[in-house]
Amino acid sequence: MVTAAAVGLGAVPGGPALADTGAAGAPPPVVTRAALDPSLVAGRGAAVAFAEQEAENAATNGTIIGPDRSAYTLPAEASGRKAVRLTPGQHVEFTLPSKANAITVRYGIPDAPGGGGITAPLDVTVNGRAKRTMTLTSQYAWLYNQYPFSNDPNADLLHPDWWITECACVPATTTPPPVIAKPFRPNHFYDEQRLLLGRTYRAGDRVRLTVPAGSNAAWTVIDLLDSELVGPPRVTLAAANVLAFGADPSGRRDSADAFDRAIAFAQRKRLKVYIPPGTYQVNRHIIVDNVTIEGAGNWYTIIKGREVALDTPAPDGSVHTGVGFYGKDASAGGSRNVHLSGFAIEGDVRERIDTDQVNGIGGAMSDSTIDGLHIRHTKVGMWFDGPMTNLRITNNVIVDQIADAINFHTGVTNSVVSNNFVRNTGDDGLAMWSEKTANAGNTFDRNTVQTPVLANGIAVYGGRDNTISNNLVADPIREGSAIQVGSRFGAEPFAGHLRIENNTTVRAGTYELNWKIGLGAIWFYALEKDIDADIQVVGDHYLDNTYNAIMLVSEWSVKDLYAIENVRFKDIRVDGTGTSVVSARVKGTASFENVDARHVGAVGVNNCGSFGFPPTGSEFSLTDLGGNDGGGTTGPWLAPWMLPNTVTCDDRPPVVAPPAPSPW
Repeated sequence: MVTAAAVGLGAVPGGPALADTGAAGAPPPVVTRAALDPSLVAGRGAAVAFAEQEAENAATNGTIIGPDRSAYTLPAEASGRKAVRLTPGQHVEFTLPSKANAITVRYGIPDAPGGGGITAPLDVTVNGRAKRTMTLTSQYAWLYNQYPFSNDPNADLLHPDWWITECACVPATTTPPPVIAKPFRPNHFYDEQRLLLGRTYRAGDRVRLTVPAGSNAAWTVIDLLDSELVGPPRVTLAAANVLAFGADPSGRRDSADAFDRAIAFAQRKRLKVYIPPGTYQVNRHIIVDNVTIEGAGNWYTIIKGREVALDTPAPDGSVHTGVGFYGKDASAGGSRNVHLSGFAIEGDVRERIDTDQVNGIGGAMSDSTIDGLHIRHTKVGMWFDGPMTNLRITNNVIVDQIADAINFHTGVTNSVVSNNFVRNTGDDGLAMWSEKTANAGNTFDRNTVQTPVLANGIAVYGGRDNTISNNLVADPIREGSAIQVGSRFGAEPFAGHLRIENNTTVRAGTYELNWKIGLGAIWFYALEKDIDADIQVVGDHYLDNTYNAIMLVSEWSVKDLYAIENVRFKDIRVDGTGTSVVSARVKGTASFENVDARHVGAVGVNNCGSFGFPPTGSEFSLTDLGGNDGGGTTGPWLAPWMLPNTVTCDDRPPVVAPPAPSPW
């Protein structure tokens, strides 16, 4: 039997060990954003309080792993597709770029052979002193098998009647059944922890992370360190303090009922609710309506709960409950005037059960705000079922989710998601899913989404008059990419307009396992309906694209039914593609104006249309509106001979890895 730990080791391509420069010769700090020079992403993504430093740029006597973009490997799920592997006794040392009193460590350690995770120590010192020991865990990592995944590395196929690429077959129909290596498709390797250092350190001080000798983890992978100067706790005096209603800041007793009492009192007296510093145990939903709840800051006020199995399923299908702040259900009128800020929510979700309502924030909330929260280890950070309107979600950090970070599901209107930081989701980072009722008039602006393990950084499934702008999306891992516009999942059709403006993507475009092709950094997918709204993509930068920068595609079974029409691309920069700038695998039309490209690995336009190859040319037509410059080894990316619909179809072109992005 191959253990999960062994798979983890086998999934770590080894690079050279960095010379341990030691204290005297420590390299200067390299601060990045999404593992890039910050100048390359200026004005894009969330403005955050921390400085990101990649472990591969630090001093270490460990081994650099990667780069690798192959799914189911530790380098692929790392920020920037590189990390550092440590064995017991080894370390990685970061030089602080500015004052800091707190750090966040993103790491991976092996699973237990039978699943369920392990814990292991990691020593933290600053300038060789003040040792503290973090207890790392893989209890919230390591999923296996087919969707919706398993925690058991030794499980048989969850769906033996599904086609799988590993044997190019449907296992249930083969005689004898194929032998599928176990663990099957291990993924979701990383987790992160935060640590207050107890005092403020200066720029130039050295934070060393050491795996102690005798650690029970055969290896520890350090992906990055975020350092931050956290301000003092916030105090709100004119408020209903939860301590006065019996809440326990030590976390030993459940505080859910005390929270309810404080909320009820605050509603009667028109006061805020204040949650002082502490860790509060809450193992169910806290229902919020017409109330303001403030913590002392998300480093100080922590609401933490266990996942609890229900004796009988809830009416919504949940078989578990857990910590979360929920508006009333939309069928009951939803909630209004809810304002949540300044605390952390830490769940206990270790498996994906789609019917479970075990999200950090849920329900319906209109005329409300959610600001400055830190959410981890829930199923979805924030999941909203409308109809609801006028919600503002700002300045939150959402990490280590089993599924999405934020999902506007059904009838969310005139709402904004802005300046949020998302890392390590198990599904779409940010999504608008117009199932049954259209989402309309919403904006996702200036957010950062990194390393979604499954699906997309930002996805829009149907809806009308929505905007995706000024976001930074990096390192999607599999079965998705940075930005998707999709007619799928039963979504209402696209209508009105969709604006995709001034976003930057990097190292995007995953390998689609079933189609066996590479996706675009942005991809339009007509699966269930035509996509024919007023869609404009303006000012985007697509950097270091694994395959294509832009893809327009339909499923083979419906390729003659649906089209993608009149998408307009303008003022786009494409810096590096493994294959083409545009891959068209659908019927329809698009126009291009001032789309500049360089380091293009294959022919600029891979135009297959809907694979009918009629004598009149491809079923997909391109319009050149001028200013489309640059290209690669095959010449201009949009040459006149390609227009409007020359077939230039290479179903699976060779991939040429582009150079790293650089100033334009």
